[in-house]
Amino acid sequence: MAYEMLVGLEVSDDEIYSDYRAAMKPILNTYGGGFGYDFKISETLKSEVDENINRVFTINFPDEDTMNSFFSDEEYLKAKIKYFEKSVKSTTIISAYTR
Repeated sequence: MAYEMLVGLEVSDDEIYSDYRAAMKPILNTYGGGFGYDFKISETLKSEVDENINRVFTINFPDEDTMNSFFSDEEYLKAKIKYFEKSVKSTTIISAYTR
C-alpha cells in the first residue's frame, strides 16, 4: 500500500519550477517518495476551485506519516522557499488516498 496525492498547480515560471523539482527530488527519494504521473495541461474544463491549473501530477509515499515528515523536512522547506514559492501561483490538492 502507498499514500498518494493528486495535485494541481498553477506554475507561473517553468524554469524555476524545474529547479525546484531538481532540488527536492533527492529529498523525496530519501523518504521513499516519488512521482507517478506528471502532466502539463493547457485547458481545465471543470474545476471545483477558482485557481487556475496548468500542471497535474501524482506524488506518492509509503504512508501518510512519511508524507507529512517529508513536507516538514528542513531541507525540503529550504527548496520550497527558494524555488517553489517563486514559481507556483496556486496549489490544489485534488485528492489524497491510500492505494
